[in-house]
Amino acid sequence: MENKKLLEIEHLKQHFPVASGKLFEKKVVKAVDDVSFFINKGETLGLVGESGCGKTTTGRTLLRLYEPTSGRITYDGTTIFDSGDVPLTDENGQPVLNEKGEVQFGHKTKVNMLPYRRKMQIVFQDPYASLDPRMTVADIVGEAIDIHKLASNKKERQERIIRMLERVGLNSEHANRYPHEFSGGQRQRVGIARALAVDPEFIVCDEPVSALDVSIQAQVVNMFEELQQEMGLTYLFIAHDLSIVKHISNRIGVMYLGKLVELADSYELTFHSVHPYTKSLISAIPIADPKTSRESKRIVLSGDVPSPVNPPSGCTFRTRCPYATELCAEKAPEWREVSKGHYAACHHLDKIN
Repeated sequence: MENKKLLEIEHLKQHFPVASGKLFEKKVVKAVDDVSFFINKGETLGLVGESGCGKTTTGRTLLRLYEPTSGRITYDGTTIFDSGDVPLTDENGQPVLNEKGEVQFGHKTKVNMLPYRRKMQIVFQDPYASLDPRMTVADIVGEAIDIHKLASNKKERQERIIRMLERVGLNSEHANRYPHEFSGGQRQRVGIARALAVDPEFIVCDEPVSALDVSIQAQVVNMFEELQQEMGLTYLFIAHDLSIVKHISNRIGVMYLGKLVELADSYELTFHSVHPYTKSLISAIPIADPKTSRESKRIVLSGDVPSPVNPPSGCTFRTRCPYATELCAEKAPEWREVSKGHYAACHHLDKIN
């Protein structure tokens, strides 16, 4: 594995406007709020957290399927989005607001994404909703080949489609069928073939196995690993099941309410986690050995996840944290390196560990 950064995001924010029910009052959901990380070439970075914590939004925003609110995205040394640090102002010195009612930043860099669409692909979570029911499998896989003009004639196009289907465990007979004729696992394989059709370098795997049966999940995860070896792929693997992410990832990031709370090497995070939220997630992983399972202590969090429209002040996790103090309410914890390559954001790391 090369130790060269392929993708880097810095202070990424994605805020969505929501109706407040009051006239002239504008509220936003801070789906992704000041997230920074990098992914090296050839590695898999896992991203875990509860439903609604911002994992999928992070993946889609760094591909610019959602236009970021602010931050910087660098792909293979080229900045593909940079909001700039200075808010735009009008002739009276007042901040310029966009259509969402947010302060508009000066876009220093915002490149055309078409050349990068070939290099950066996504496998969607729902294999039922992500495939057009009116298109055959050959057309679904071949669409990107046509857009990027990767085949010089129909024969070459057909050969490329069949090659991609065979790579994901399907065959030429499947090419002329429609999505409704397939099982969930087969549909997800079609989605993976579609992503691979343009020979990408980087794939966002957005909970690619969560809609599948457990027996099929293992097959698909193993296939992802084989494809990575064959094609030199780099993954951002998003899931809420930490046991799957632990199996496939080199490093793991943990998100809570739009923020990264911990990031470390897969082994380090599993056995030496420092953040109370990560410790709770890891304690929930089922253990096959009954004796070890009885001896392990389950850490159950109190309360519910706060509303992302009105998150707690300071540390967003403080309302469910057993170690929370007044400091946690006053000030957001700093994102800092605890040990080499191990980052966390918590005021009380010394007290917890």
